[in-house]
Amino acid sequence: MVRGTRTERAEVALETVTAAPAAPDRLRRVLEQALVFAVAAFAGVYTPGDDSSMLFLAESAGLPRTLYGLRDGYPAVGGSPVAEVHRTGRPLWLGPDELADCPEARRTPSADFSLAVLPLRPAGSGCLVAVGEHPGGFGTDDRACLELIARAIAVPAHVAAAAETGELRADAFSLAVDTGRVEVGDGILALFGIGRDEFDGRVETLLGLTVPEDLPALMSVVEADHMTIGDRELEFRVLQASGSPKWLRLRGRLLPGGEGRPACLVGTVADASTLRSDITDVARVQRLAAALAMAGTVNDVGQAVVAALREPLRADRIALAELENERLVVTVLDPPEPEAWPEVWRTEWRTEWPDAPVRAMPTLAAALRAGRARIWPAGSPLEPALADVGPGGLAVLPLPAGGRMAGACLIGWDRPHDFGADERALLTACAGLTGQALLRAHAFDAEHELVGMLQRTLLPRRLPRLPGAVAVARYLPTTAGLEVGGDWYDVIPLADNHVAFVIGDVQGHNAGAATLMGQMRTALRAYATEGHTPDVVVAHANRLLLEMETDLFATCCYVDADMEQGTAWCVRAGHLPPVLRHPDGSTEIVAAEGGPPLGVLGQAEFPMTPLGLRPGTVLALTTDGLVESAEVDIDVGLDRLTRALAAADPGHLGQVADALLTGAHRSDDVALLLMRYDGMAVRPLRETWTVWRLPEAVRHARRFTRRTLRAWSVSPETIDTALLIVSELVTNALVHTGGQVRLDLSLLNHRLRLAVADASPRSPVKPTHIGWEATGGRGILLVEAVSAAWGTVPVSGGKQVWAEIVPER
Repeated sequence: MVRGTRTERAEVALETVTAAPAAPDRLRRVLEQALVFAVAAFAGVYTPGDDSSMLFLAESAGLPRTLYGLRDGYPAVGGSPVAEVHRTGRPLWLGPDELADCPEARRTPSADFSLAVLPLRPAGSGCLVAVGEHPGGFGTDDRACLELIARAIAVPAHVAAAAETGELRADAFSLAVDTGRVEVGDGILALFGIGRDEFDGRVETLLGLTVPEDLPALMSVVEADHMTIGDRELEFRVLQASGSPKWLRLRGRLLPGGEGRPACLVGTVADASTLRSDITDVARVQRLAAALAMAGTVNDVGQAVVAALREPLRADRIALAELENERLVVTVLDPPEPEAWPEVWRTEWRTEWPDAPVRAMPTLAAALRAGRARIWPAGSPLEPALADVGPGGLAVLPLPAGGRMAGACLIGWDRPHDFGADERALLTACAGLTGQALLRAHAFDAEHELVGMLQRTLLPRRLPRLPGAVAVARYLPTTAGLEVGGDWYDVIPLADNHVAFVIGDVQGHNAGAATLMGQMRTALRAYATEGHTPDVVVAHANRLLLEMETDLFATCCYVDADMEQGTAWCVRAGHLPPVLRHPDGSTEIVAAEGGPPLGVLGQAEFPMTPLGLRPGTVLALTTDGLVESAEVDIDVGLDRLTRALAAADPGHLGQVADALLTGAHRSDDVALLLMRYDGMAVRPLRETWTVWRLPEAVRHARRFTRRTLRAWSVSPETIDTALLIVSELVTNALVHTGGQVRLDLSLLNHRLRLAVADASPRSPVKPTHIGWEATGGRGILLVEAVSAAWGTVPVSGGKQVWAEIVPER
């Protein structure tokens, strides 16, 4: 173990690094000593370019330079501290006050931000730049260590020289960014699994062997449009013939082009699993950033943080907590077992998943107020709720986002843990990334819940009980985005044991589509209950959508099923056809002629197609999200749906619906409506009489009623009541309306229904008071008095007034 002052230890470390054989990462390893011995957050070397008019970043270590506003390059004749030290050869030590007066020194919000710029030898070779976050700037020992490091730096020779002579090391490459031609060493080809004779010299050949999810990051390095001059490092995965993908690490820098020479990206590629474990953690930060970019929920963020930190830091436990109204709500615990965490978390707090006020932990509250990572080594005096999380060492990472604290991450060790400079840098970089991701995920969760609530509000809460049939429905929102979709379904009970089954899809996935979906569902239900035929219902909806003057259109499939007769009529408006599963297990896609989508043509026709429904028949209506995607053609998807429906057991319709949704692509909303027709066990008795406007019209209606009810074996007492109701309803229709009048009689389960339809939309009004001198208004009161129930419904522009009698048995 090396003992002595910090400067002496730095000298020994630098001698060890520079005495080793020349390696491509020697300069980086020298700079890493600034992080260890000068406790710098960033260290970098700026050297002149080909034309000496610019100073470019040649190598760096520590946190990303962008956190401190440092650039890839500075003009050599400019007023920046880098240019001044390069010209004068005198070091600069700039604290917060001096930086405030320097217009070209871009600052971070930290009040303790300080900058050190030291010249390199020989004169004109460039500068060493170090960034610190110490209160008061770099101390005496820090400055002495930085001066040692500046003297130890040997500015690397032009890396492209080897490429120009064709002498590439096994792990080196040289890429001409204008042509995409790349020269690579044999070691790189072996990592990609390509023989020298198989390689065509194109960078696209190597990119084609990488994992698709890693291509965007890799393309940002190898494409000239996305690059700036300077250092590059990232990790990516390549596919292998067997087993999981292999992680590789690319290190390189872009060399600017000169006279007649294109810009060139040169560097090395190595197997990431064989590299030193104590190297800089830029790659780990990159992996975490990539994982957090894909994290959609708060739990996803927590799992990404655990995967990025626990194993590299060899931590024993990690907790991620959100800060909500001055309370910490822990969302992820790793390990998840309660017994792995402090006893106080399970006894004094509300649940084993902690939810506690920040003021209950003063040390944690102070760290959150300071807004920076804090580390306590083994034996630090902490409150029990924190001390027992990491008896061997505890790190607390406040997670800043959007100008506030989004939460905190606690990392604990059981055995005494030494915190190196690289670990501190890793924790600081991860804190900012995690805070922003946590804020996005929290918004995602909240919006996702809002979207779900809106969708549930717009769709039927439950399906009605049907005469002679069972129906189930399913809805799956897309996972490709947050906005609510325009898919809908509905089941509408109609008069005379008819039921309308509707499914539709409004173009788009936004609030406008959702609003229009709700309007179209309401309109179709209103038109259907008025008693219109299916083609008229859809035509009315089409006209309504055109009059709304929206840019959106909708598709729809409407099926009106007669549960008594086992027949149905289908109307399609640009939508998928129904699929039938017959009682023998065979399936068919109904060849239903269709009209255009709703809201496209004003004079559109919507033809009706008859369907036969035998007991045991299953009707399936769905939206295109179930049968169509970017990978699957709609015809292939429909064929797959018919096969799955044929293989299902219709006796358990809910299970059938779940099975049909298995493997849905979820790139679009999916709505599914299934109906199994069983047939009505008891059919109602029905008769209809057209009331002609003759002087004896009421007497004819009474005679028809008496004759019909006697044939149905209705008791004489019930017949007398029915004749009284018919007299009043028919008289009102003849006196107060014009046009045709129709009398309908039906009997089902000993419940007699009498209905009179006329052409007037005005409903009868029950009078609140009738005097002795009044000559009318008593009829509707009489009907109410002798019937079990009565009411009125709109029918085809007019109305139907009905009354029901329950005969005594």
